[in-house]
Amino acid sequence: MSSTPEIPRVVVIGAGIVGCSLADELTARGWTDITVLEQGPLPAPGGSTSHAPGLVFQTNSSKTLTALARYTVEKFTSLDVDGVSCFHQVGGLELATTPDRLAELHRRAGYAASWGVRGEIVSAARCKELWPLIDESLVLGGFHTPGDGLARALLASRAQMARACARGARFLERHTVTGIEREDGRVTGVVTDRGTFPADHVVSAAGFWGPVIGRMAGIDVPLQPLAHQYARTGPLPELSGATAEASKPILRFQDRDLYFREHTDRIGIGSYAHRPLPVDPFAVLPYDEARARNMDMPSSYPFTEEDWAPSWADCRQLMPTLRDAEIEAGFNGVFSFTPDGMPVLGESRRLRGFWLAEAVWVTHSAGVAKAVAEWMVDGRPSIDLHECDLTRFEEAQRSPSYVLERGAQQFVEVYDVIHPLQPMERPRPLRVSPFHARQQQLGAYFLEGGGWERPHWYEANAPLVDALGPLPARDAWSARHWSPVAAAEAKATREGVALYDMTPLRRLEVTGPGSLDFLDRMTSNNLRKKPGAVTYSLLLDASGGIRSDLTVARLAPDRFQVGANSPTDLDWLLRHAPADVHIRDITSGTCCVGVWGPLARDLVQPLTPDDFSHEAFGYFRARETYIGHVPVTAMRLSYVGELGWELYTTADLGLRLWDTLWEAGRELGVIAAGRSAFNSLRLEKGYRAWGVDMTDEHDPFEAGVGFAVRMDRDDFVGKAALAGKGEATRRLTPLLLDDPAAVVLGKEPVYVDGLPAGYVTSASYGYTLGRCVAYAWLPAGLPTGTGVHIEYVGEKIPATVADEPLFDPKMTRIRR
Repeated sequence: MSSTPEIPRVVVIGAGIVGCSLADELTARGWTDITVLEQGPLPAPGGSTSHAPGLVFQTNSSKTLTALARYTVEKFTSLDVDGVSCFHQVGGLELATTPDRLAELHRRAGYAASWGVRGEIVSAARCKELWPLIDESLVLGGFHTPGDGLARALLASRAQMARACARGARFLERHTVTGIEREDGRVTGVVTDRGTFPADHVVSAAGFWGPVIGRMAGIDVPLQPLAHQYARTGPLPELSGATAEASKPILRFQDRDLYFREHTDRIGIGSYAHRPLPVDPFAVLPYDEARARNMDMPSSYPFTEEDWAPSWADCRQLMPTLRDAEIEAGFNGVFSFTPDGMPVLGESRRLRGFWLAEAVWVTHSAGVAKAVAEWMVDGRPSIDLHECDLTRFEEAQRSPSYVLERGAQQFVEVYDVIHPLQPMERPRPLRVSPFHARQQQLGAYFLEGGGWERPHWYEANAPLVDALGPLPARDAWSARHWSPVAAAEAKATREGVALYDMTPLRRLEVTGPGSLDFLDRMTSNNLRKKPGAVTYSLLLDASGGIRSDLTVARLAPDRFQVGANSPTDLDWLLRHAPADVHIRDITSGTCCVGVWGPLARDLVQPLTPDDFSHEAFGYFRARETYIGHVPVTAMRLSYVGELGWELYTTADLGLRLWDTLWEAGRELGVIAAGRSAFNSLRLEKGYRAWGVDMTDEHDPFEAGVGFAVRMDRDDFVGKAALAGKGEATRRLTPLLLDDPAAVVLGKEPVYVDGLPAGYVTSASYGYTLGRCVAYAWLPAGLPTGTGVHIEYVGEKIPATVADEPLFDPKMTRIRR
């Protein structure tokens, strides 16, 4: 197949639903030199696509996954093969048989309204109308989504394959990949048992074989295949005479980890209720060998009756007609799971041109393919994919044992009611700061993020709660992973001084003769300041979207310390760094204590030989000094809206730093405070959290961080795009809930004039203000005082658009 320099040569590994969708999306964008290699026969090569039951429920707590599913439905609905649609829009129905599940369905209805999916909570009687076979007496209610339905995955693969081939792509079956060729850090080709295929880009869309392909490329793929039970009944009298594949909504009985769909006059049943059944991707049989062993395909393992028995009893309880039915066929089908349940997408920095499109279910397949095709052709996807980026995992989260344990737990919890703060139980503790022993002594309540144990409050501060007066009562959901101690810690920070463990925040060291020019080009603010300056700046992409926000401290002419958000920030900077710039992640070897509150100076000044007065050590300044015997880098920053410093030192001296501050602060009433209070305080000040309040879908001006963009300086990444932007149509908007007792948590829909108009990003009770604070993406131009409603677990809660910052608008508390 000929190629021109203008059209890159692309080899896609895997002709399942993702590979076929990607070939279609790439060729539609003009990249027509596409070769799709498949080890099995086409069009049903034996991977997960070949046995997937095809249920598509679009609604997800992740805005990204919902967007990917919505596009999949839209695209598959537009495709057909021989007059048969690739999507059967029968709708979806999720049942609640417990009050907790019903509340969860109300939250899911909120997600649907937030992300633009049509759905409603329905009564038990309506559930019975939609699914006459269920026992209505067990059901409390349901969530009905008319736009959901059945994706005919193999048909959709065929349809997209045909379209891609018509534009120049080719699909080669029975080509087993045996190696990935590379040169000078770039992929150059794919080796198979039937020849080598040169390539400028290679995409691994191999499904649960992804780790096998990744190893050939020298790239670890954090993916764990697990087997999942699926069974089909014999013909049912109640469905006799049925001619359509399905007429009822796809059904979830999540209280028993079950789902159902019709197969004409039979019912197919999937179960997540059994023990995890991990599969070694390196031991999966080739297609022909699997067939020779009486397996339908490599991804279809023998049905384990002992695992099925409890689920079958639950099925018969929900649907009495099944008590006289038998299972006609069953298998354990292999699917891909990751440590956080999200896909793994993007291009490897270590091997340029090698892309992953892995751990993708049929539900999100076309959406993922579109996003990856945009990424490859245009340089960026049109939606935020930071939750799916292959670089998002910490090094400590990439071990095979971690991926296995967390992947298996994702399987167990796939239908569980999961609180947004709920951490997984194992493996913990994995990463701890040097202060961990002291935190345990203070009764820290730990949650987890990025593998780090993070105190959310300390039981040692419980006696302070009595001095607060009565706090508003919380419902059971918002009270989970919360304590009134957080209110006491917030008050102590506002009135005295508190120590916050900021160790998990990512720290990068950037050095070298080109470091200033490099950082100045990569970020939006002016970094050309004298050593000792700290600058809040943004990482933008070429379209002006916010990739991340940073604090950049210039410690010497050619040495910077950068406070970043995730491993993806490090990867982004390393991709663009010239040879005279050196970037090192120093997070694990260092630690940080935030010392904040009006008495912060009283605490630190006696411990240091330097002048920490406002005149000598101003806001957003940094210096290297000592706290007692401990060398520190002190930065006068505050994410809580109070006077204070972030104090950094090496991990080996961290405990000494903590003890020095603690002992000196006793007479000042110093406390340790956790992230629950921290989040409350930062929202009262209107400080944004990247990845929650803003992503690369947003530009700085609509997100309220335009102050970190200097359009009057030399070129920087994203400047041209920002210069061409028109008036914003949406804004990140502060809201105050009208009822002092009301609380929301985030991702709830916001209604303006009775219609859904946006969604909450982050929210927390503002203990200083006596109101819950919520930030939300809403139409631009809503004046202060505008009344809105936030839907929380089915209830419309009134709130009001407010001016920001809500607390200390003149910044007098920080600058003193």
